[in-house]
Amino acid sequence: MHRSRVYAVLIDAPKAEADRATAFWSAALGVTAEPFAPEPQFTTLHEALPGLVTAVQAVDDAPRIHLDFETDDVEAETARLLALGAEQITQWQECRVLRVPGGHLMCVLPLESDPETFRAQANVWP
Repeated sequence: MHRSRVYAVLIDAPKAEADRATAFWSAALGVTAEPFAPEPQFTTLHEALPGLVTAVQAVDDAPRIHLDFETDDVEAETARLLALGAEQITQWQECRVLRVPGGHLMCVLPLESDPETFRAQANVWP
């Protein structure tokens, strides 16, 4: 048995456009933007979607939006999503990057939120 939940919505923007994308989304959503010091490719959009981390991510790829799932068992959650039709395309640090049916990307990462929030909001899977 393991648990998982949607943790974050990431707005991926090509590196050359990331600053402009951040300014746009910050203004459009009426929230402040702040660089995430540990990982400089991320800029957090504070409280854009209450209960979820929302950020602009500078990428070496096409613009898109993707979801991050957090879990207490990365292997089990990845296996669950692969069984549903996803395909693992890469791994970045402890994060598994999957392409899901329809072509969208998603990431599976270890627990990031505080344990109480995770327990209250996560789905339990067999």
